[in-house]
Amino acid sequence: MAARPDFQREGRGEKNLSPLSRLPHERVTLMVDGTHFVVDPALFTAHPDTMLGRMFGPARHFTRPNAKGEYEIAEGIGASIFKVVLDFYKGGILQCPEGVSVSELREACDYLCINFDYSTVRCRDLSALLHELSNDGAKRQFDVFLEELVVPVMVSSAQEGERECHIVVLTDDDIVDWDHDNPPPMGEEYSQILYSTKLYRFFKYIENRDVAKALLKERGLKNIRIGIEGILNMMCVWSSCIPGYPTCKEKVKRRPGGRSEVIYNYVQRPFIQLSWEKEEGKSRHVDFQCVRSKSVPNLIASLGEPTRPAATLNPQVDELDRLISPDPRPPVSGPTPTHQ
Repeated sequence: MAARPDFQREGRGEKNLSPLSRLPHERVTLMVDGTHFVVDPALFTAHPDTMLGRMFGPARHFTRPNAKGEYEIAEGIGASIFKVVLDFYKGGILQCPEGVSVSELREACDYLCINFDYSTVRCRDLSALLHELSNDGAKRQFDVFLEELVVPVMVSSAQEGERECHIVVLTDDDIVDWDHDNPPPMGEEYSQILYSTKLYRFFKYIENRDVAKALLKERGLKNIRIGIEGILNMMCVWSSCIPGYPTCKEKVKRRPGGRSEVIYNYVQRPFIQLSWEKEEGKSRHVDFQCVRSKSVPNLIASLGEPTRPAATLNPQVDELDRLISPDPRPPVSGPTPTHQ
């Protein structure tokens, strides 16, 4: 007969054990991804902060077996992943073998409320493990950047009546010096500038930009774009694209007629563009401006298909136009129709 785990015998008085752990011979059958696992529920109750620890605790309020007495749990988690999870309950370490996805193991740990870090995970694939740990670090770091750096800039734009914000992240050593009479012809005067070398380095990695975008979505922001100023868009023409963000003027060219042209120095810097409204450029209120309708009277013609001869249709006119101006159409000749 199997002995009870050491963590139930050492450092714990019998009075501190749950009623369920006082039953040394109790076993439960778990059904995970079509595979049966027969385990001692005391393994789970030793970790009450995890989901399985709460499910198989003394109360078992929300855990009910099926007709065969089996507990169907961990829906969406594969059997191979759950086997690794059981190793954690037995020895406190998640031993991730080759062939098991680290990202899937991470998702299972999040679902089961199991701490996922280097103190609890051992993995042959260090690249995949460090990728998951970097994502965790990026989430914590961007939370700090968001509250201390980004939100104050957004609040400043909102207090000026703006509904969106375009923030360019410069380094602490960058200097912006534009010619007052000849600013860059790009509309940069509407961008907010944020000086932070740490945030600049954070956004150099596309993985960090993806993490930041996901967090901004969780905070309810809309139309989020995070990229690098100067990285050319595939939809634009090479010769017409500006190679970055203008910082200071390099030289001034004199054009015929006395007109001067300022040549600026451009640098590649990260940017954040976002909005806090439902739809960009659209108001949620009714606009009562009177505009003539431009509806298409013949949908078949608009699709480019051949049409059959039909009666001539008069253009659509808004009711307000009828009240403001007289009807420009000539009167219809012929007898006046009578109504029965």
